[in-house]
Amino acid sequence: MATTKETSLTKKVWTLATTLAGQGIGFTDYITQLTYLLFLKMDDENVKTFGENSAIPEGYRWNDLVGLDGLDLIKQYEKTLETLSKEENLIGTIFVKAQNKIDKPVYLRKVITLIDGEDWLVMDGDVKGAIYESILEKNGQDKKSGAGQYFTPRSLISAMVDVTRPIIGETVCDPACGTGGFLLAAYDYMKDQSPDKTKRDFLREKALTGYDNTALVVTLASMNLYLHGIGTNRSPVLCEDSLEKQPQQLVNVILANPPFGTRPAGSVDIDRPDFYVETKNNQLNFLQHIMVMLKNTGRAAVVLPDNVLFEGGAGETIRKELLKNFNLHTILRLPTGIFYAQGVKANVLFFKKGEPTKEVWFYDYRTGVKHTLATKPMLRHHLNDFVACYNADNLSAREETYNAETNPNGRWRKYNVKELLQRDKTSLDITWIKQTDDDNDMTLAELMATIQQKSDNISKAVTELQKLLKNIEE
Repeated sequence: MATTKETSLTKKVWTLATTLAGQGIGFTDYITQLTYLLFLKMDDENVKTFGENSAIPEGYRWNDLVGLDGLDLIKQYEKTLETLSKEENLIGTIFVKAQNKIDKPVYLRKVITLIDGEDWLVMDGDVKGAIYESILEKNGQDKKSGAGQYFTPRSLISAMVDVTRPIIGETVCDPACGTGGFLLAAYDYMKDQSPDKTKRDFLREKALTGYDNTALVVTLASMNLYLHGIGTNRSPVLCEDSLEKQPQQLVNVILANPPFGTRPAGSVDIDRPDFYVETKNNQLNFLQHIMVMLKNTGRAAVVLPDNVLFEGGAGETIRKELLKNFNLHTILRLPTGIFYAQGVKANVLFFKKGEPTKEVWFYDYRTGVKHTLATKPMLRHHLNDFVACYNADNLSAREETYNAETNPNGRWRKYNVKELLQRDKTSLDITWIKQTDDDNDMTLAELMATIQQKSDNISKAVTELQKLLKNIEE
């Protein structure tokens, strides 16, 4: 439940965002600048309230900005960003590749005035963290900013963490962390598990690691965690492309929603001798990376698109590896309408490293399920039945809700691994619930997204075919 303070401050921050948007300053740019200035203000409070030494070099602190106006303010702010982007540890991560996006002094002054009017450091960590989270989520809802691509529904994150059950003392990683939702949820799940100071310090400073290859996202994620009291000395989030090199450390738990689609233009080609198979498919490469990165007996929960379940070639090779040398015990089939990108069909794969799969349990939360972000978002209680069926206390005591005679539309069903390995291309794209006419009702946006997706697939296939024909002719 949001506090009055939280609601009031969030409203102030967002009201100013709307004002700036009218001047051509995008929501994402505004929030990034808010982050930089908020860090400077909290550093200033740390000195004045607690007598600590400033982490910011002299000449580039809050007091060096707050008394300025006009072009002097712009010049000082830009010099501050340039200087701090070259620092190390947490400061360098927060200000990575920092640039000023508010070039009109009057509007920069408005943001500074807003931040200067609050005492942030003494504010309860849950409150200021919740304020920042709500701002990030609002930003994600803004279609123009494109920030929605960084968001996994909080209801889904919560359910994934609840069944994966990270334990304090374990290491947790998200190799495509976005703004840090999975890491934050894992932290919240573990923080009250032990009163032991050593374990709590380990959780705050060493247990969590995230990677993202976009500087802006790394800034937002680092600040998000910092405001919750995580990574106060060094940011758990690194600005790196996870797929470029072998993991330097193996981890106990991986929670992730890797980016859908192809690798960004300009990305380094993947050359990973530790991978099981070479492929251009971004999702299959992230899945391989996660499989490699887990410690023996480590466990993962990963959101992946449908093509990972049925694609031939490299896809089949990886699925066979998952079934033979990992325990791919659960697949949650997700409905459309839960992501900011329209028409996305995805699943959550839950697996454990170091033991073969005996049976895969499928929960179909797709057939006959309708969600929209605007009018019927997927909330945590919608996944309660899945969490109950998952039975994290004892996976061996699971019971099907599907029954061929008495409940053919039961959503919880198991398949023996021998049966799965005999399927064409070892496909795990399985549906058994009978669809009704209502299930095929789509919004215009969903229909257009589906058509676009099929068009893209055809275009991709034609391109590959042209390459093959060219090679044959040569």
